[in-house]
Amino acid sequence: MLTLKIPLKKGSKKLINAWAFYDWANSVYALVISSAIFPIYFGALFSEINTISFFDYEIKNTAVISFVTAFAFVIVALISPILSGIADYIGNKKKFMKLFVYLGSLSCIGLYFFELDTIYLGLFFYFMALIGLWASLVFYNSYLPDIAYPEQQDRASARGFSMGYIGSVLLLLFNLAMVMEPQWFGISGTPAEASMKAMRYSFISVGIWWSFFSQFSFYYLPKGNREVKVTQDIFWNGYKELKLVWKQLDQYNSLKRFLPAFFLYSMALQTVLLVAAYFGEEEIAWADSSEKTVGLIVSILLIQLVAIFGAILTARASERFGNIPVLIAINAIWAILCVVAYYTRTPLQFYVVAGFVGMVMGGMQSLSRSTYSKLLPETQDTTSFFSFYDVTEKIGIVIGMVCFGLIDHISGSMRNSILFFIVFFILGGMMLLRIPFKRS
Repeated sequence: MLTLKIPLKKGSKKLINAWAFYDWANSVYALVISSAIFPIYFGALFSEINTISFFDYEIKNTAVISFVTAFAFVIVALISPILSGIADYIGNKKKFMKLFVYLGSLSCIGLYFFELDTIYLGLFFYFMALIGLWASLVFYNSYLPDIAYPEQQDRASARGFSMGYIGSVLLLLFNLAMVMEPQWFGISGTPAEASMKAMRYSFISVGIWWSFFSQFSFYYLPKGNREVKVTQDIFWNGYKELKLVWKQLDQYNSLKRFLPAFFLYSMALQTVLLVAAYFGEEEIAWADSSEKTVGLIVSILLIQLVAIFGAILTARASERFGNIPVLIAINAIWAILCVVAYYTRTPLQFYVVAGFVGMVMGGMQSLSRSTYSKLLPETQDTTSFFSFYDVTEKIGIVIGMVCFGLIDHISGSMRNSILFFIVFFILGGMMLLRIPFKRS
């Protein structure tokens, strides 16, 4: 006899944990692919040549990654309003979230084929994995007001980021063991060949981990209460919803002032996080390739572990001082870190910067998400408002990555690009000053 699963109540600990567990599932992409193993693999792949040919034009390899990333976010920004609008209308966000989770996880597995001889195929899988991750986050973020009450959302958001840090660190440690001691895992070849092969196996492990652990969230997250077929009439509903959200902003002054500030500092934050490992791989004076591999992974682990405490401390600080003052303070810290990073050249200096980055990285991300959630009007149309939030973030990343890539390619140094983003952190913090301070 079949038994129906009883939906969990909003605000229940089990439902919040199930939602937060998706961070455990997907954060391995951000750590292993974006931050640690893939940048090291990419740097080793281009150790003898640092350009990629596009239509007979040689482009710096790190600039190519910036441009491919920017193009992926253009696509995400274009399709997420369509998908979120449909999801709101039919009341089944979970279906679309699953679609992009499986797209992203399969693309991570496809990164196994990322080699010089198949560079365009590899870049395609890199491109599709980015789309899978960030499109799935549109629906994941939009669940927050559905699963937690306003007074729970700061801690729920921080819990998600913290679980993501822990889960991703566990997989990275396993991957690090494979890369450093491939013979333990039966990976054959010369030491260099075996390490490179182990990195490619790491990409497969990310895809499997992401897809497998997402199932816990999929099981408990609510599906919705409407079943309507998607027709041509509602296909463009997402853009109509964005237009409606844009018009509604005039009624919500704090929300209207928050979004431009978020656009500016998020543009800088996400760009810096996406290119940090490439900066460390290219700009830091490592003694040799072995020290570089270990040093980069250790610094990334340091960031993740410190970020757990950073996200928790930020949530606590927001309860005492209010969300907006804490966000202003974090923007000021980020601006200072950009200046310090510009002058960072030795591994020890890089580790110190990494520690401070960890303290403010997760705190800014989780607090921004929960602040926006609590500024929303009382409405069931949470996906459209979070789609607007995500489109704002994605457009910022596109602009940020293009600026970074151009400065990197023209000047030949990523240091100049990092320095450029100080302006956006300062402007973002200044614009937050326009929002009334309150413990929200």
